[in-house]
Amino acid sequence: MQNVLIVGAGSGGTTILNLFLKLKSMNVKAIVDKDEQAPGLQIAREHGICTGTDWKAFLRSDIHIVFDVTGDDTVFSNIMENIPPNTLLIPGSVANVIVSLLKENGKSMQRIQNEIERQRLIFNSVDEGMIGIGPEGNIDFINESACRMLEVSDNEAIGKLITDVIPQSKLVRVLESGTIELNEELILPNGTKVVTSRYPLASKDNTIIGAFAVFKDVTEVTKLAEEITGLKQVKTMLEAIIQSSDDAISVVDENGIGVLVNRAYTRMTGLTQDEIIGKPATVDINEGESIHMKVLETKQPVRGVNMKIGEDNRDVIVNVAPIIVNNQLKGSVGVIHDITEIRKLMKELDWAKEIIRQLEATYTFADIHGNSADIHLSIEQAKLAAKSDIAVLLRGEAGTGKELFANAIHSASERKSGKFIRVNCGAIDSSLMEKELFGEGEVTGDRIGLLKEAINGTLFLDEVTALTKPVQIRLFDYINGGRNAQLESQRHDHAHVKIIAATSKNLERAIHEGSFNEELYYALNRLSIHIPPLRSRKSDITEIVNHLLVKLNQEFGMNVEALSAAAKERLRQHDWPGNVRELENVLSRAMIYMKPNSVIIDEEDIKRSLQTIGTNSEDNVLPEKSSLTSIMDDYEKSILEKALEEHDGNKSLTANRLGISLRSLYYKMEKHKLI
Repeated sequence: MQNVLIVGAGSGGTTILNLFLKLKSMNVKAIVDKDEQAPGLQIAREHGICTGTDWKAFLRSDIHIVFDVTGDDTVFSNIMENIPPNTLLIPGSVANVIVSLLKENGKSMQRIQNEIERQRLIFNSVDEGMIGIGPEGNIDFINESACRMLEVSDNEAIGKLITDVIPQSKLVRVLESGTIELNEELILPNGTKVVTSRYPLASKDNTIIGAFAVFKDVTEVTKLAEEITGLKQVKTMLEAIIQSSDDAISVVDENGIGVLVNRAYTRMTGLTQDEIIGKPATVDINEGESIHMKVLETKQPVRGVNMKIGEDNRDVIVNVAPIIVNNQLKGSVGVIHDITEIRKLMKELDWAKEIIRQLEATYTFADIHGNSADIHLSIEQAKLAAKSDIAVLLRGEAGTGKELFANAIHSASERKSGKFIRVNCGAIDSSLMEKELFGEGEVTGDRIGLLKEAINGTLFLDEVTALTKPVQIRLFDYINGGRNAQLESQRHDHAHVKIIAATSKNLERAIHEGSFNEELYYALNRLSIHIPPLRSRKSDITEIVNHLLVKLNQEFGMNVEALSAAAKERLRQHDWPGNVRELENVLSRAMIYMKPNSVIIDEEDIKRSLQTIGTNSEDNVLPEKSSLTSIMDDYEKSILEKALEEHDGNKSLTANRLGISLRSLYYKMEKHKLI
C-alpha cells in the first residue's frame, strides 16, 4: 500500500482524494491547504484523515507519494528541497493532468453509456439499409435507412435499374449466380463506405426471381464495435477488482434481491452464488436485520454494523451504501469485513503488551518529575543511595512514587545489570513470607528464596511493616551480616543484595506498639528518604500532568494535547490524599469524560472526574494494596457497560459517545468480556 500526502485541497486535491478513498492500494495519510475551509479538508476530516495547513508537518519518510496540486511553483520547489530520498513528488502540472483525465474519464463513461443506449434503439428499429431487385435488375423495394444512406427518396429509386442508383452494386451478379455473398465492402455513389451482404430470392420451385441486399455504414459499425470493446474491457477490469477483494462484497437490486457477490463473500458465508443470486437479502443472516433492506428503505448509507453471517456465525462489520443512478434507487452494495482475525490479533497484542510490561527496563531518575525543593532533595538523597550498598528506607504516603524511586536507585547503581525484584509484603500470606524470602533450605531444595535470587541485584520490600515479627528479626540478621546461625550459609550473600524497603506507615508508632522490630528499624533507617506528598509540591503538578498525558494517550489510543488553564487551576486546588497515583486516576477519568474529538481537557472534565471518585470521602481513597491498572480496568468496564446500555447496544453510537474508534471499542469490550 502506498502512503500519499496531498498538498492542496481545492477542486483538484478533492478529486484525487475521492479517487484514492476508493482504492485499497492508496492510503492518504494527510491532506493540507492554507485555507482551513477547503472542501478537501472537510472530506478528509469525515474519513478520519489528518489535515493541516503546513505540509512540512506531514512530510515524513513513510510517505511514498506527494501530490502537489497547489499550482504554486514555490511550494513545489520547497517540497522538492525537503522531500525524503525515496518519496515520489508529483508536480502540479502532472497532478492537474491526472485530475483532468479523471474528470474526462467520468464524462467518457457517461457518453459511452448514452451511446450504447442509442445503438440499442437503432438495432431495435432495424436501421440497416435494405434494397431488393427483380429479375430484370430493377429496384423493387428500399427502406428509409437505405434511402438515407443513398441520399435518394423511395420514389426516385423504385423502378430504376440498380446500377443507375448504385453503379458498383453486385446484386445483378447474385441474381445470375444464385450465390450468397456476405460482408463485402462497397462504396456508395456519395462516397459512403458500407458493408453489405447479398442474398438471392427464389420462388417455391427454386427459380431465382430477384436479389436482396442488406448494408450498413462501416463508420457506424466500427464506432459501435470500438465502444462495445472498450466497455467490455472496463467491465472485465471492474469484475477483476471486485473478485480480488479480500472483503466480501454483495449487491442487491431495488427489491432486495441478490444480483452479485464475489468469491470472498461465498467463502465467508459458506453459500454458493446460486444460493444468493436471485434470493432475498436476508438469506445469509444468522442474527439481526438485513442492512441491505434498511438502506433500500432509507436511501442512506449504514456503516460499522456488527453482525453474524454464515453457517459458522462469523463476526463481521458491515458497510452498506445505496446505488443511485440518475436520482433513481437501483439497489445497494455492501462490503463485509471479517473481524475474526482482528480479534485474534487484538488478543495477541494484549498478550504482547503484558509481556513487554514484564520485560521492559526499570525506571530512572529522569522518570521522576518535579522541580520543587522537596522533591529535588529526595532525588539527590536517592542518587546518593544508588552509590552505596547499605539498605535504604523509602518513606511516604500511598501513591507518592516509592516504587518509582526504588527503580531509579537500582537503575543508577552498579547493580543495574542484575535483577530488580519487588515484593509486596502485604500481598503474600504471612505463613509463606519467610520461605519466599529465605527459601526452604538446602535439604529439601524446593525453593532458593528471593534474597538468593536477587544476588548482585536489588530486592524491594514494599510495605515492609506487613512482615511478621519472626521474619523481621531474620531480615535484620541478614542485613547485619548473618549473625544468626540459621543464616550461616548465606553469610557471604548479604553484601551482594541491595535491600530497599518502603512504607507508608508511621514506623515509630509501630515500634511503640510493638508491631515492628526496633533493630530492623535502625538497620533500615541508616539511609532514610522521605518522598513528599503531592499537596506539598503543587507547583510540580503541571510537569507531572504533561508526563502523564503522554503515557495515558498511549494507553487509551487518544490524542489529548493539554489541559485548559481553568482545569490546571482546579487540580492545584485539590489536596490529593492519593498523591500522584490519584492524579493519574483523575486524569484517566477526565479523558474518558471528554467530548468526542476534543483534544483539551477542560475544568468540567476534571470536576466530573473528582466527583466520581468522591475524593472528599476517606472511604473512597484508593485501596493501599490495589494497583492503578486494576482500578482503571474496573472503572473502564463500568463506563463501557453504562455507555452500551444508554445506546441499546449500538456499537457505533457508543464509540462516538466515548470518542474512540469502533476498533478500539471492540478491543476494550473483548478485554472486559463484554462480548
